[in-house]
Amino acid sequence: MRAHHPEVDITLIERAHGEAARWHAGQTRYSGDPYLTHCVAVAAIVADVGMPPTVVCAALLHDVEDTLCPPGRVAERVGPDVAQLVSDVRTANLGALRPGSPRLDAARPIARLTQEQAVLAIRLADRLHNMRTIEFVAPGKQHGKARETIDVLAPLARAAGLADVGQELHDLSAAVLRPVPTAFAVTTRVLALLTMLLPSTQRVRWRQEWQAELAVLPTRRTRTRFTFRVLLSAPRLSLTLRRPICQEPR
Repeated sequence: MRAHHPEVDITLIERAHGEAARWHAGQTRYSGDPYLTHCVAVAAIVADVGMPPTVVCAALLHDVEDTLCPPGRVAERVGPDVAQLVSDVRTANLGALRPGSPRLDAARPIARLTQEQAVLAIRLADRLHNMRTIEFVAPGKQHGKARETIDVLAPLARAAGLADVGQELHDLSAAVLRPVPTAFAVTTRVLALLTMLLPSTQRVRWRQEWQAELAVLPTRRTRTRFTFRVLLSAPRLSLTLRRPICQEPR
């Protein structure tokens, strides 16, 4: 957040994270990871593209309506603007938007973000993280999600000015629709095993990043080279992640 908004007060974001952690406690994803990891990943994607704090908070809470969270709780704890965004994300009809629509004006500055653009950013981030972890979804559902993503969501992302998000959505979907040879599955399993060298709290993040990068590499040779580089760097990365963070004196 501070990379795009240096003066941001993260109190509201911390409160939203606390609410997400509370109401998603005990829930898991198909991968077996805590459901909260998905909420944080979606919020991180939204933050990375420069969205303001209210949008990041709504990203953290975008699935809270699937929990026992009481009606009105989000508005009370995080504010009515966030609560409205969460509600709109649930009910948005992305089929009503088309690339080239004035409502997706990519030139509009973040400071004058429309509600529709904010909702779209969260929906795209949600799908992007789901596509990064689609290996854990039943094969039949994988194809349907990938087809919708490459036909509808990737073009919408590009139309909204989120070119990097759109490209990754396209590449991940193409990897599902046009699977590469068995060697891809082998390298994917190798990367998953390498994450066991990392601290447990970091494994999900690095597995997702490595597999997402692997999915967009075009040839068996480039995928093998990438896996070999990860293999060589994993021990040093593990030591770095386990090293205590030295805080500057106040």
